[in-house]
Amino acid sequence: MRIDKYLWCIRYFKTRNMATEACKKGHVSVNEQTVKPSREVFPTDNIKLRKNQINYQITVLDIPESRVGAKLVDIYRKDTTPKEAFEHVDLLKYSKDYYRKKGSGRPTKKDRRDIDDYLDDEE
Repeated sequence: MRIDKYLWCIRYFKTRNMATEACKKGHVSVNEQTVKPSREVFPTDNIKLRKNQINYQITVLDIPESRVGAKLVDIYRKDTTPKEAFEHVDLLKYSKDYYRKKGSGRPTKKDRRDIDDYLDDEE
């Protein structure tokens, strides 16, 4: 089975076109080699996939006939992605929430309330 079709069948991508684009951009590698969308996948292949800033690692267990339901995905692949990859994304998410450059436009409603509370405490 083609790598783009396999990734679509095991529900890593919503459409087959998205899987093809990821292969063309170099986000997918099989056995440490960047691959084209037409690359054939066989059981015991190791796939590395970059999606949403997470580097997934997958081991192919079996080849599905067609797209499978979410409950049956674990029959066809073994996810060996380290937990640190998911923790890194959480840290990025939290850092974006709390970081705001000084002087970057008007204060938010929360900023304004904090300023009002600070000024009320002084009086």
